[in-house]
Amino acid sequence: MLNSDHDVTVLNTLITTTIDSANGFERSAEDSESGTFATMFREFGAERREAVGALQERVRQLGGTPNDDGSLKADVHRRFVDLKNAFSGGSDKAVIEEVERGEDYIKDKYEVALRDEQLSPETRAVVERAYQSVRRGHDRASQLKHSMQGV
Repeated sequence: MLNSDHDVTVLNTLITTTIDSANGFERSAEDSESGTFATMFREFGAERREAVGALQERVRQLGGTPNDDGSLKADVHRRFVDLKNAFSGGSDKAVIEEVERGEDYIKDKYEVALRDEQLSPETRAVVERAYQSVRRGHDRASQLKHSMQGV
């Protein structure tokens, strides 16, 4: 039982972070000047919502109650980004820089969870599948940021 409690705690932390990420992508899609970037951000947001669903399902399988909200910290960060965009003109470059920063954060959270030796093998498998989406988003955001340097 102790192991499942630990798994639920780890999963709920990842759920909150992943909801924040999905919300961030959706907001970035709204802020993007480029239809191509907006479409990509919406797709990543949808992938994150799927990951949230899988993580929440695992929490239910373990007998826990899954988180279904993002964090207060993310709300504060969104307000900061809104203010920053107001002063910077909300360029795609600024949006992509914020996306990459968020992707660095979520990638680190998942990597910490995957290094957790107390995590059950079944839960680790669910986390690993969700991490694949995170890694793709991180790598794509990083590529975009580097391609826009000097722009």
